[in-house]
Amino acid sequence: MVRLQRVLADAGVAARRQCEKLIEDGRVEVNGEVRDSLPVFVDPAQDRISVDGRPIPRIRTTRKIYLMLHKPERTLVTAADEEGVERRTIMSLVDHPSKPRLFPVGRLDFESTGLVLLTNDGEIANVLSHPRFGVEKVYHAMVKRALDDTHVADLEGVMNRAGREEAKSRGRLGTPGVQLSVVRREPGRTLLAVTMRAGANRAVRDVLANAGCPVKKLTQVRLGPLELKGVALSQWRELTRDEVRALRQVLSAARRGRIGGTSNERDAAKSRGATDAGAKSEQSTADRSDDGEFED
Repeated sequence: MVRLQRVLADAGVAARRQCEKLIEDGRVEVNGEVRDSLPVFVDPAQDRISVDGRPIPRIRTTRKIYLMLHKPERTLVTAADEEGVERRTIMSLVDHPSKPRLFPVGRLDFESTGLVLLTNDGEIANVLSHPRFGVEKVYHAMVKRALDDTHVADLEGVMNRAGREEAKSRGRLGTPGVQLSVVRREPGRTLLAVTMRAGANRAVRDVLANAGCPVKKLTQVRLGPLELKGVALSQWRELTRDEVRALRQVLSAARRGRIGGTSNERDAAKSRGATDAGAKSEQSTADRSDDGEFED
């Protein structure tokens, strides 16, 4: 038996967190019955599953697809724009045969550029995007100001205070620190490397602008083990074997609890796991038995 949100994600419906919301919103049926309370366990080879009345195919073995896209400016990270609005989306840049079943991992805002991962692998998507796993993301931010080392240290403090305030407002136990370093200096501007484990790239723009350092250009150059290379602006490529292997190592570490946000969050996750263990041990064993599909 497998968790319903994982089956939906593996079928290319959406990323796992979005699939959980679909379930909780009552939009998913299993064998003709609405299931809107998590957890839900299903047999993907036998159960009839539908989303908004549309059945998803019964999946036995699905090849995992991983594409790296170099997102240009003024492009939405979504499959389709709002009805009546005709802005370009990243999916319009991709002509892969599996395109209808791929979804983006994480979010870059409309104006930002850089690395976007497209995949049909819901578990990888969840690990890379969920704040509790604390996977590093690195952005290059070109700011319209000459900054010395003291200014950079001050900005790092400002960004970390903003992160803690946001975490507190969301009821989170803590937030991993932001790190700033200088990539290069030019007359009247500075290229910063911003390393984050939680938060949205939009927050980078807002915090820096509020600190008197407006961002001229923001580019995601790394997502976990993946680096933006070997792909031109507006183009895409499949990940190499080594890149896929690196992703699976991150997934394996997440399963063992070796990566995560703050120590408080990890301790809380362990506590929740211990509380749930008695009721769900058999299902957890069944979930782990499905993980063989990630092996080479």
